Amino acid sequence: MMSPEKMLGFVDVAGEWDPSLAFVHARAVGISALSYRLKAPMAQPLLAPRFEVPTNLKPDARLVGGTALFDISWGLAGFCPGPGNSSPVLGLPQFILFVAAVLLGILLHRFTGGRGPVSRKA
Repeated sequence: MMSPEKMLGFVDVAGEWDPSLAFVHARAVGISALSYRLKAPMAQPLLAPRFEVPTNLKPDARLVGGTALFDISWGLAGFCPGPGNSSPVLGLPQFILFVAAVLLGILLHRFTGGRGPVSRKA
């Protein structure tokens, strides 16, 4: 997950596609499904006052647009956010592009009014 070449190989479906990260995604979906299953009998989470479960199950323009922006920046920088955070330690120069994409996303969020779960006031 920390190799930009691995990331770019996964998003390059028109070229030399590397499907190995699909297994990482499949595990994430499995863990999420298990979490929803474990949540079912619980009245309240162990470490939070309430469950945060999405209620809108239909994709809208903001979801599709945000996903597209995330995927484009992921493909350009070769990092997804978790491993991207450790890239300066490894001395990877792509980190600069990664940080620029993150900052652009933050500015876009603020420019569009900051709608969505990130801007909720506690």
